Amino acid sequence: MLLKNGNLPTIIGVIGGNTCSPEIYELAYQVGKYLAGANAILVCGGMGGVMEAACKGAVEAGGTTVGILPSDSIDQANPYVQIPVATGMGIGRNIIIARTARGLIAVDGKYGTLSEIAFALQLNKPVVALEPWINIPGLHLTDRPEEAVNWILSAISFPED
Repeated sequence: MLLKNGNLPTIIGVIGGNTCSPEIYELAYQVGKYLAGANAILVCGGMGGVMEAACKGAVEAGGTTVGILPSDSIDQANPYVQIPVATGMGIGRNIIIARTARGLIAVDGKYGTLSEIAFALQLNKPVVALEPWINIPGLHLTDRPEEAVNWILSAISFPED
């Protein structure tokens, strides 16, 4: 899990829309697979679309997934969330995702994704975007899932021992 001297595992957020096209679904699925291959834990909003695709890719590649759910029920999680966290906070859960992850990978998305990007950038966390609908200063852009994962893993910083 990319541990550094016994510190916490590397947790990477994957953010994006609750619905998406088949092409976006495939990009998110590949991101999940690459994260699992790098032994990173995937955290997301736990719902459908990009979140489901990324979780599916991670689980099928042997990774671990955490879903920070907007509802007060863990039953709302997509079938690939292994660790559901029910917050009952609606979109307020976006700050939890941004704070939990060491960095974020945004795949498409709209305003909810934008809020998570803004939180992460305010927290000085790196963010890479695939197929973004908006370009924001501070975002690293790419069109390849493997490059997104490699970039985010190289961009995150670990706390000093």
